Amino acid sequence: MAITVGIAGITGKFARELTSALLKYPDVTIKGYCRDPSKVPESISSKVSLTKGDAFDTSAICSFVAGCDVVVCCYLGDDKVMVDGQKALIDACAAEGVPRYVASDWALDYTKLKLGDLFPKDPMIHVKAYLDSHDKVKGVHILVGMFMDVFFGPMFGTFDAATATFKYWGTGDEIWEATTYRNAAEYTAAVCVDKEAVGVKKFVGGRATIREVAASFEKVYGVKPNLERQGSVDDLYKRMHELRQKDPRNVFSYMFLFYQYYMVNGQTLLGPENDNGKYPQIKPVTWEDYLRSVPKDQLLSA
Repeated sequence: MAITVGIAGITGKFARELTSALLKYPDVTIKGYCRDPSKVPESISSKVSLTKGDAFDTSAICSFVAGCDVVVCCYLGDDKVMVDGQKALIDACAAEGVPRYVASDWALDYTKLKLGDLFPKDPMIHVKAYLDSHDKVKGVHILVGMFMDVFFGPMFGTFDAATATFKYWGTGDEIWEATTYRNAAEYTAAVCVDKEAVGVKKFVGGRATIREVAASFEKVYGVKPNLERQGSVDDLYKRMHELRQKDPRNVFSYMFLFYQYYMVNGQTLLGPENDNGKYPQIKPVTWEDYLRSVPKDQLLSA
């Protein structure tokens, strides 16, 4: 069954993973949209048709979405791009008869949050409401927990590679749900190809406590990591709001603490039920699977 998939923001990391995953399906044609086509690797650009334009170039966007069966937004930007840029894409899909739109989500379950709770996810709440009110375009929202690759990065603040220390708030028995970029892209490709897939879809690679992640780390690398408790979940809540009030412009000083809070307080968990079973051809990549796939010295940059 031939299908044409449009990928807006095709130069990004996740978009490249999605393109690779889609190219494994026969009869899939891919159209890409980006500001600078020269940034698309030749391995991808030779297999897709590219349209140049920015998030607000209405005529270029309409040209890009025309003929697509589904459009996937892989934008990553400020609130204007993430809300108004997506609305421009959705409106173009409506005008050109594109039946499905995959929003730029790939997140924890933000549908359980109010505006302002986890502020970086506010655009997703706005875009979902916009799609819900649309009668011509069906929204698709793919929730995956957090990106596993990010958990070990220096910015997120849960893992110190130099001392092999896992830092956590709470008891250490809170569930962390996460999916790798590649695994999330595989599930997204399956959703794109499945013309019946609409609404909220939940896919999770791994569900584990930080103690279990640390145990997997020791099993895989043969190094016993340290576990360092930072305080209670309530302490985390106080800390993140203190930092935000003290210096609101220094977003990176507190943003990832907000993410950690809404990950471990249980409010945004996807599981234990999920939609993994709808696409049995895709193997969920667990925390331990991920660690086995990455050399220890590359965890920070993976």
